Amino acid sequence: MRRTSQLARVASRPHIAEWFGHRIFPAVSSGGTAIDDQQSERCPFLTQTLKHSTPCVKAANSRGVCTISASSNGPRQDWLVCPYRALDDGLLADMVCRLYGIPPLDPVLIRPVVALADDAGQREVLDALHGGRRAFVYFQDKLGGEISLSKTGASPELSFDITVAELLPGDQAGLLTGFNNRAVTVGKYGVIELQTTDTHGSYSHAVRALTSALDLHPENFSEQVAANPEWAGRKIEGPNISNVFKRTFYQIAFKFQVTKRETSVGCVLALPQPVWDSWQPFLGAPELHEQPDGTWRLLDDQTSQPSDWIYVFDIDTQPGAGGAPAPIRVSLVIGTDAATLSRAAFEVAPAKAVANGGEYDAVAEAITRRLGRYLPEIS
Repeated sequence: MRRTSQLARVASRPHIAEWFGHRIFPAVSSGGTAIDDQQSERCPFLTQTLKHSTPCVKAANSRGVCTISASSNGPRQDWLVCPYRALDDGLLADMVCRLYGIPPLDPVLIRPVVALADDAGQREVLDALHGGRRAFVYFQDKLGGEISLSKTGASPELSFDITVAELLPGDQAGLLTGFNNRAVTVGKYGVIELQTTDTHGSYSHAVRALTSALDLHPENFSEQVAANPEWAGRKIEGPNISNVFKRTFYQIAFKFQVTKRETSVGCVLALPQPVWDSWQPFLGAPELHEQPDGTWRLLDDQTSQPSDWIYVFDIDTQPGAGGAPAPIRVSLVIGTDAATLSRAAFEVAPAKAVANGGEYDAVAEAITRRLGRYLPEIS
């Protein structure tokens, strides 16, 4: 009985869910691909993006940690703690096509800007541009650096998580030249904001336990991790939910407005499912209305062609086929704008907070109830 209670307590705690791109809780990836990535400390997502073996870029205390499994919203969910975990070709292509109004089946090429650093990458782009495909490059922290807005006396400094730019063939030299002496001009840009999660505490104890176990049990590491879930949960703490909303909301409303320019196609906010769920009280749990094209709108917004979008996605709880990382699934695509989001956060949610589910002011009721302790005659 005591052993059962201990196992239940361990299972209920937050855990590292994915380590070096592969599931270790509650299901555990097995096979050579997972072990090879873990022993090599390789990031499979950066490796796929850059087309060569690339190590995890995180600090030693969090090396390899992609997602945290926690029950902070009630059900157990995976919280994204590394932005490179969402470097999924299908998700990125979907968001880019949405921003640029490209039919989903049209051929597109999307590459990190650092791919242009070698001849092969340049040839790939040129072949796409002159072969009927639309071509895009993107800038990200470790992939060419973030694009930033400088601070002024009347505005803050802000960086974009991912900035996408369309490349176009041109007769006149544009911002980019020198591709085999053929000019390339720059089209409109789009912004993608990817919401990761801050967590309490440190990952160092669990990372150390997993690293030691991998060293001791290289032949049956997955079986050992499945039999000892405490390793992946050692001193792991849950997400800082209120901080996730507070540090994101102003920035995304600001960036939705900043990208409403002739030179931009708009902005996408990519939210993991548990983050979207945790946002509901802050937005007043707004009603969603499905549109004929399968996308959704908030509150009474019926805009037919929004330039700003929220993508809600989740990571499968089971490992991918053949030992691959678990696939990403998009659950909601919501067209919106800064005004509608602000109305939900600053009008709908406060009104519901004060009403507290009833028709009377909850603050006034609390004051009267407290005064009743001192003045029993008060009505």
